[in-house]
Amino acid sequence: MSNTYPPSLQLHIDGEWIDVEDRDVHHVVNPSTGKTISDLPKASKADLDRALDAAGRAFPVWRDTPVAARAAILHKAADLMRERAPEIGRMMTAEQGKPVGQATGEVTASAAMFDVMAEEAKRCYGRVLVRPTGQNSFVKYQPVGPVAAFSPWNFPVYTPARKLAPALAAGCSIILKPAEETPASPIEMIRCLLDAGLPAGTAQVVFGDPSEVSSHLIASDIIRKISFTGSVPVGKHLMKLATENMQRTTMELGGHAPVLVFDDCDMDKALNLLAMQKYRNAGQVCVSPTRFYVQSGIYEKFATEFTKRAEKVQVGDGFGDNIDMGPLANPRRPEAMEQLISDAKAKGATVRLGGEAMDSDGYFYRPTVLTEVPLQADIMSNEPFGPVAAMRPFDTLDEAIEQANRLPLGLAAYAFTESLRTANIVGDMVEAGMVAINNLTVSPGDAPFGGVKQSGHGSEDGPDGLKAYMVTKAIHQS
Repeated sequence: MSNTYPPSLQLHIDGEWIDVEDRDVHHVVNPSTGKTISDLPKASKADLDRALDAAGRAFPVWRDTPVAARAAILHKAADLMRERAPEIGRMMTAEQGKPVGQATGEVTASAAMFDVMAEEAKRCYGRVLVRPTGQNSFVKYQPVGPVAAFSPWNFPVYTPARKLAPALAAGCSIILKPAEETPASPIEMIRCLLDAGLPAGTAQVVFGDPSEVSSHLIASDIIRKISFTGSVPVGKHLMKLATENMQRTTMELGGHAPVLVFDDCDMDKALNLLAMQKYRNAGQVCVSPTRFYVQSGIYEKFATEFTKRAEKVQVGDGFGDNIDMGPLANPRRPEAMEQLISDAKAKGATVRLGGEAMDSDGYFYRPTVLTEVPLQADIMSNEPFGPVAAMRPFDTLDEAIEQANRLPLGLAAYAFTESLRTANIVGDMVEAGMVAINNLTVSPGDAPFGGVKQSGHGSEDGPDGLKAYMVTKAIHQS
């Protein structure tokens, strides 16, 4: 257990750190032990109104700050995050469960996002249109205004960084509501920004009942933009709320990533990559490879070898040595896994590995491999968000693409083949915002990250992610 986790946590509103005194609290639980480790204050409606007022006041000041000065603060914050990464990483492991090395790596990756956006803001060029002598028309990009951002518990620092970095780089103020299960590590990221010189009110962090906080912030005409990462049903609900004030939205919603493994692939490479990635963060990743479609000629060998690799995944407390996978993040996740796997078994799937919770006080679940999973099984349509690989065979390229596209989701997709023709067709025909072929890299930081269909709209990361926090203005002058 981390000895750096604070016994009580704070909100940050209008330049002030606010503790638990005289406020309702949320109990933060260590998922490796199931025990409470801290108390988190919940923001009242008065707190939220104060945060909104501060964001409205801070916006014109930050907007008018020269881009080089904004970039310098973001770079300084990134340096502080790297300096404090071991401490912040241990907080993340205590509240979320992932192995401490992975948690520390998440912090340094988040620092890099601030560096990327600091420089992208300097290159957000407009354009001059061709006009007759004496006339000018040009296009420019300006910050959209105060932002309300909502992030989940699976990546407590990296997902908020995807919202904070571009919003601040663009010149927006932002109110961040991270997940109540994992508050300490994003709070520390806000602290890095403030210590780097970010003006009061420019970035604030609040917690509370998620429905009450989101509805209160979105109802305000101060907020011009909503950014949300989370489930499809909640994303749809927030979009409905945003229509009242015509706020712009970026929605990074659920996925159920298909993996198409063709019989001409480099099997060892595919197996080594997929077995490692499937159980990263206990499968609690929106782009986790989940629906494995394997060509019939190699299906049995692939399933056998994948299971052998999955057996070697070391599960335990994230502070332990040589741990590959920690617990699920909360008690709801093992229950959801049990329901999906029981349904799959009842409908004919074979459990080759795992399929049950581990006997412990925490929320540990065994790495699981299901084969011969029928399409009628719930797990083939509903994202498990847990450490389970569901496999079934296919025969033809057309069949593989049909199966990849059969769901109303389209976030990430993966394929393994040595055929350039197959790779080209998969890249074009698979309905996903991101397709990785012979690798699993879908979020390098300088490329757009986002989905299609009910996996959402809009992009995070790279220049596309920056412009998501800007409005386009055309100016015509004679």
